[in-house]
Amino acid sequence: MPRMERISLTDGPIDLMALVATVSANEAGAITTFLGTSRATSHDAKKVERPVQTLWYEAYGPMAIRKLHEIVEQAEWDFDVTAVAVVHRTGEVPVGQASVAIAVSAPHRGPAFDACRYVIDEIKRRVPIWKRERFTDGEEWVEGYDGNVASA
Repeated sequence: MPRMERISLTDGPIDLMALVATVSANEAGAITTFLGTSRATSHDAKKVERPVQTLWYEAYGPMAIRKLHEIVEQAEWDFDVTAVAVVHRTGEVPVGQASVAIAVSAPHRGPAFDACRYVIDEIKRRVPIWKRERFTDGEEWVEGYDGNVASA
């Protein structure tokens, strides 16, 4: 199986096993993964549950990659893990498909789980990627990066 980039944006489906292969190492006794998938329903701004047709992600590419690198490097340092890899989709993500995947290898499971949670939380907070949900009767931008590119 070919190894993929440790940090990337893609407009196609995510290969979780290729991402896992990227962080695999003999010194790692644990590999944790997080796979964020698009769900069939969501709550709109008025907190009304609505069926989702598809998601659409837009990213400020160069800055998103830079921020992903910063987050990965910080996770590797803070949690003393072997390796971290992350890939995020852009463009259309149909219901049921993955929009983000994270893989973390570490000598022990605790740091791997902690680093994985840190990475997804920081992606939501710091990376200039925006999500739009499309419904049968419209669309809506939803949570995520606050849009302040200058402060990112």
